[in-house]
Amino acid sequence: MTSPPAETPPAETAPAVTPPIATTGEEPRRRLHPLSPLLHGARALVLIVAALSWQALREVGVGWFALMVLVLVFGATIWSVITWANTGYHIVGHELRVYEGLLWRRTRAIPLERLQSVEVVRPLLAQLTGLAELRLEVVGGGKTEAPLAFLSVADAAALRDRLLAIAGRSAPSPEAAPGDSPSLVEGAAPPRVSDELLVVKNRDLVISQLLTPQAISLPIGVAIVVLQFGYNPSWSFIGVASTMTAIAGVLLQPVRRVLSDWNFRLWRDATALRLRFGLVETRAQTVPVDRVQGVTATWPLLWRTHGWLRLTLDVAGVAGQEGGNRAETDRLLPVGTPDVADRVAAAVLPGVVVSALAFAPPPPRTRWFHPLARPKLGVALTDRIVATREGLLTRTVLMLPYARIQSVRVVQGPLQRLLGVATVYADTARGRSAALRDRDLAEAWWLAAELAERGRAARLAAPDRGYPQVGGARSLSVVERLP
Repeated sequence: MTSPPAETPPAETAPAVTPPIATTGEEPRRRLHPLSPLLHGARALVLIVAALSWQALREVGVGWFALMVLVLVFGATIWSVITWANTGYHIVGHELRVYEGLLWRRTRAIPLERLQSVEVVRPLLAQLTGLAELRLEVVGGGKTEAPLAFLSVADAAALRDRLLAIAGRSAPSPEAAPGDSPSLVEGAAPPRVSDELLVVKNRDLVISQLLTPQAISLPIGVAIVVLQFGYNPSWSFIGVASTMTAIAGVLLQPVRRVLSDWNFRLWRDATALRLRFGLVETRAQTVPVDRVQGVTATWPLLWRTHGWLRLTLDVAGVAGQEGGNRAETDRLLPVGTPDVADRVAAAVLPGVVVSALAFAPPPPRTRWFHPLARPKLGVALTDRIVATREGLLTRTVLMLPYARIQSVRVVQGPLQRLLGVATVYADTARGRSAALRDRDLAEAWWLAAELAERGRAARLAAPDRGYPQVGGARSLSVVERLP
């Protein structure tokens, strides 16, 4: 239940306080940084050069090719300037409004109470010019909302803190975080941070990415190229280049991971997680803890020799899927030992110790479904979360707080019906489901009822925590699906 507001002390006894951040009214419309067209033009230059193939260079000659590039770059720059002149933003009440477009005007109104996370992103060109890009994630957003590119670092940090304050997530503080990176906070008000939870060693990050199937397959790919070229010296240059390009594509994912997670640092304050990471493109991300839908722990096969695992977040409203945009916004611990993972997970899920979870496997008769992986499947219920474990080579543990569960489903397929078992799914607002696989039928119905009841009790215990609701409902439903 929401506690009643405290009474305001009499005027003669009230101490002087700093005026709060204004959350109502309309302020003048503001534009992006004047250098924004230059950076957008530079992006266009890369696309233009990539579009004009070497075949075109050979056909038209260097002079005409350079003239084509200059004309296209000039046109792209003029268009960027016109776009910048017709783009603006301001805060009206509890909304951030973004205006853009020349021929077709468009206004986006983003309700700040639906704000999920805010990122201050600095691509390489932005770092060289002292600028930053602000990206917002909101509930139900199919993509990142209102990417304000570009602002000065000070303006981006100040706007981020103001949006979070209006959304009721956190407030700016004059105190800097320990060891703040000057490249991220120069000229800006640093975030309010109480404790630094994690600093990932870059050496461990590189080693962890070397212990991936992509990196281990590199010597095999190089050996195949050398053998083919040795046995067939007439093998064309195009064949060699194509094979090397394919090898480079295999290595792209671990290289991107290293560049993305470089200098990874994590803080936790009263209401949010603060993350900073990146080498070529630096990011300062703020994720309100009450928007986290779940935490996933993953043990890749080759990492187990070092006892390493990684933690990722499910955040309501974050756009993208695994391997896409979401891969840039779901990180919590890129690589770490179990004791570090326990400390980091406890900052998001208080009272939860990942290494101490005791999982109950499915009944022995389900070995026909999972002859090798059955001992690795399991379900654990604690006072705060439901956890599921699965995976034979790459083991994963998904942990969902009861308060984040939106619905519970009991699903029983034809083969499961023969063995008297069923699977229970606990769904969240993020779209992620915890699958309690192949439980005894009586146990499955008990689990479904227990999860629904615990979820309802958890929501009633903290009704104002801002948990995303489907249609505004706070109740859970148990749905039976029997094919």
